[in-house]
Amino acid sequence: MQLSPAARAIEAALAAACPGDAPLGVAVSGGGDSMAVLCALAARGRPPVHAVTVDHGLRPEAADEARFVADTCARLGVSHDVLRWGGWDGTGNLQDAARRARYALIADWAAGRRIGRVALGHTRDDQAETVLMRLARGAGVDGLSAMAPARMARGVTWLRPALGLSRAELRAYLAERGQRWVEDPSNEDTRFDRVQARRALAALAPLGIEAAGLAAVARRMASARAALAACTLDAAARVARADRGDVVIDRAGLAALPDEIARRLLVAALCWVASAEYPPRAEALADMRAALARAPRATLHGCLVSVAGEGLRVAREPAAVARATAAPGTPWDGRWLLEGPYAPGMELRALGAAGLAACPDWREAGLPRASLLASPAVWRGDTLVAAPLAGHGAGWQARLATSLSERIIAH
Repeated sequence: MQLSPAARAIEAALAAACPGDAPLGVAVSGGGDSMAVLCALAARGRPPVHAVTVDHGLRPEAADEARFVADTCARLGVSHDVLRWGGWDGTGNLQDAARRARYALIADWAAGRRIGRVALGHTRDDQAETVLMRLARGAGVDGLSAMAPARMARGVTWLRPALGLSRAELRAYLAERGQRWVEDPSNEDTRFDRVQARRALAALAPLGIEAAGLAAVARRMASARAALAACTLDAAARVARADRGDVVIDRAGLAALPDEIARRLLVAALCWVASAEYPPRAEALADMRAALARAPRATLHGCLVSVAGEGLRVAREPAAVARATAAPGTPWDGRWLLEGPYAPGMELRALGAAGLAACPDWREAGLPRASLLASPAVWRGDTLVAAPLAGHGAGWQARLATSLSERIIAH
């Protein structure tokens, strides 16, 4: 098919945002944005593309849409899988629950196929809407940087190759190719914040506030965010250290930092220790810092923060991991990897009080009792097999999947 220069430019731009020859997953709902990404990348021939569709089971049309994507992929010569979610219990924020489930399902799918990166269909318009929604929530630099072109999460690099393109451009590209797409009726449902933001953006156009300008704001904020992360990384090297999963921060050094850098360092420590995807709310963080001026310990974000001499120790809160389990070979609590002589029936759980009682030499480990209570251990039923951080290794070793510095850079 002979395409116009504009269509060829779109294909080139999308391909340039997904460099390399490693296999590439593409999340495809059947909507115009993700269909355009799929068609453009498939047309380039490399890297090898594998498509995936998530059927949330929330609309009767979803199964037909998944079949439509499957038919399109068959015509394009692209492998395609459908993942199904039926986990919403009717409570909480539906869109947020569906989004989290979608990413988790796709991440597991990618791991199973040994695919390290997945392309998403977010556009410049989506970026602008995100900026508006975050403005409404009083977001700062991080929030207004909106969606990153590439981000590592759940063991996958999530790419957004269409962030520099508009919905209109992608639909024009599909029309030129003669490729149909589906329209999700929820895109017109004003109960959802994004739909309201979309309509607000249209109303703001007479003032010159348009998607391109808001997307430019996001890019500038992302640049500022990266600079602040570099400053925070430098500060962490001077005033903080990781201690077997905890973070110990020099209190005098923390107090001497500019407040924004101190705040970012605390947030990074909390998120790393809790393996949390999102930071605590600013108000909650301020309350915790105020509480520590009056008392020796406070809890926030699944962490226990305590004054320890001249330092401030950020540790996992034992109650937050009391029910956490994992199979050996998979991350426990999102960040601990344990390796050792596995036998059937073993699982990873928190050491807890019962496990600590079976470790008579735990004090020699040099970690506070609370930290050890929340540390990873290997169990077989009610029998403790190993507690690597509490002096009872039994041939097992524990290591962290990511470092504090990696968390600072990522966030």
